[in-house]
Parts: sequence; C-alpha cells; structure tokens
Amino acid sequence: MDQQQPVDPTRPLDVQDATSPLSAAPPPPPPPPAPAPAPAPSDAGSLPPAPTGAPVPPPPSGVPLPPLPGPAYPPQAPPAGGNPYLAAPPALTPEQERTWGMLAHAVPAAAMVLSAGTLGFVGSLVIYVMFKDRGEFVRTNARNSLNVQLMTLILCLISLPLMLVLIGFLTYGLALLGALIIHIVGAVKANRGEWFVPPLTPTFVK
Repeated sequence: MDQQQPVDPTRPLDVQDATSPLSAAPPPPPPPPAPAPAPAPSDAGSLPPAPTGAPVPPPPSGVPLPPLPGPAYPPQAPPAGGNPYLAAPPALTPEQERTWGMLAHAVPAAAMVLSAGTLGFVGSLVIYVMFKDRGEFVRTNARNSLNVQLMTLILCLISLPLMLVLIGFLTYGLALLGALIIHIVGAVKANRGEWFVPPLTPTFVK
C-alpha cells in the first residue's frame, strides 16, 4: 500500500500537488447574470415604463395628460320648457277648489276661536301659500281669508292698549266676532261654488 507523500509547507497553496486534499474541493458557483439595462427613452417627452407595483411618477411639467379610456358621452341638452323641477303644480279640479276654498275660511276661523284670535292668521297664510297657484277660485278665497285675518290682527293690536280703560276688551271681542261671521259666510259660499267678497275688509293682499 502506497504511503501518501508529505506536503511541503514552503510551497504555495495554489501550486500544491494534485494529490493534496485541498485540490479535491468543488469549484465555486458561477456569478449571477447582470440585469439588463433599462431602455433609453425615445424622446424627452416620454417616460420609461414603471415597474409592476411601483407608483407611477407624475408627468413632467408641460406634458399634457393622456385622455382616460372609456366611451365619450355627448352633452345632454336641457329639456324643452325649462327646468322640470321648477314646473308649476297641477291645477285642482272644481270640486277640490270648492273644498279648499271652504277650508281657507273654516281653518282660520277654528284656529282663531281656539287661540283667542292669535293663530287664525297662521292658518290663512299657510293655505294661501300652498294653493295660490292651484286655481283661481281657491286663490281668491285664500286671499280673502288672509285679508280678513290681517284686518282682525290690526284691530286686536289696537285693542290691547285700550284694555287699560276697559273699552279694549269690547273692541277685541267685536273684532273676533266680526271675523268669525265673515269666515262662516265665506266658507258656506265657497262650498257652494259662489264667489264672495268680504265686507269691511281692505285688500292688503291682491
């Protein structure tokens, strides 16, 4: 059996004999390939493609943005006759006009009795605002009711300081009684479909 020759320590390691144990080690793996260089931009206004998952950089100053993909819709023309949401409310039927014409007198009359003359004006004003554009008959009755309430309110305000000499209690009651009678007559005539002009009542609202 052959004996292994001793290794000379004075010899360099890379020039040792092929029989040395160090020469049996496997060769190192090859280095990884270098990444391919990014393509150069064709002109100054174009940008290189962004890597996947990375945020897209903003375009340089002066370069217009490309249009968004999708179908282009033509501008819609406004509907004929103006804004449909601002259209006038539909007119009432003759039966509805008679009903609301009667209520234009009955509601403030009841409110005036229940509140001692303080809420009748509110009932007339609400019905006038709601139905003044729904028909000529209901508008006339609501306007007459509102004028009666305005006249009654003026008489009641005048009666307040006169209560110090006791005569104000009489004028206050007479103002409410006169307005109540006018409202009752107006409600009956409106229910019959008859036109009515309240007496002793200035036309504050035309």
